[in-house]
Amino acid sequence: MLEPIKVVVTGAAGQIAYSLLYQIGKGDVFGQDQPIIMHLLDIPMMMGVLEGVVMEMMDCALPLVRGIVPTADPAVGFADVEAAFLVGAMPRKEGMERKDLLSANVKIFKVQGQALDKHAKKTVKVLVVGNPANTNALICSKYAPSIPKENFTAMTRLDQNRAQAQIAARLSVGIESVRNVLIWGNHSSTQYPDARHALVKKGAEEVKVSDALPDTAWLQDQFITTVQKRGAAVIAARKMSSAMSAAKAAGDHMRDWWLGTSDGSFVSMGVISDGSYNAPADVVFSFPVSIKNKQWTIVQGLPIDDFSRGKIEQTGQELVEERQEALSVCED
Repeated sequence: MLEPIKVVVTGAAGQIAYSLLYQIGKGDVFGQDQPIIMHLLDIPMMMGVLEGVVMEMMDCALPLVRGIVPTADPAVGFADVEAAFLVGAMPRKEGMERKDLLSANVKIFKVQGQALDKHAKKTVKVLVVGNPANTNALICSKYAPSIPKENFTAMTRLDQNRAQAQIAARLSVGIESVRNVLIWGNHSSTQYPDARHALVKKGAEEVKVSDALPDTAWLQDQFITTVQKRGAAVIAARKMSSAMSAAKAAGDHMRDWWLGTSDGSFVSMGVISDGSYNAPADVVFSFPVSIKNKQWTIVQGLPIDDFSRGKIEQTGQELVEERQEALSVCED
């Protein structure tokens, strides 16, 4: 039997964590043979609620869960962790501008970066879910200089899952029949959901989605805007932000990072940009990546047309602006 690994989830008393903790504990993320010690971190005023979550985790009687550590102290929460789900952040409220959210949340991620730097394993895999996720991941990394930049990622898997589901529904096939749908850029309304490189299995053969669905108008318009605005549509309908789907995506992201992607398949992750595809460097940008031995690599050489180039440029510009703003907030 493998040695237990320590995994931290922040915002552990919140809605997303409520779905995520069960997936982790059940073995859906790190594998069916990997025991886990779960560190559940939240703010002091949430400790009562967290107590109830701990009771429920115990009552699930999950064989892989070897310990649960509820805490409001980052030094305890991040101690020796090998994987971190940074879910806790101030949610966007009605009437709030994205910029208001940014200034509140980058300060949280500055503190968490410092705590990771001091207490976590240097190999820790950090997934930022709390918004604005890309820029929060960048700030978190900046304040954890002893941990490689490559170990900080932002979640665009929810957008990828949304895009894959839209394509599968449009083609009347199962989700598992569609792969390599991409998300470029920021986890915001400027993101670029791209089906140009996607493949779909029709019967025994796999064909390009663009051949199976020769509807360029839909692919360049309604498909993109549906994915871009899906979060807002969920809030409008549910009166709360995406939780179950966000938790599933966080689990998917970390599972692929931990266990790897299959040959020829790639997934979307917000990672530190090296300038590939003319994206701005030194922002956390969503690229197609393949993963082996817990290391991601940006997939190179995908043909990019003028339409895609314009979209990548637009979302990159937003990330550069966010970076400036976030750095000035952190220096205040």
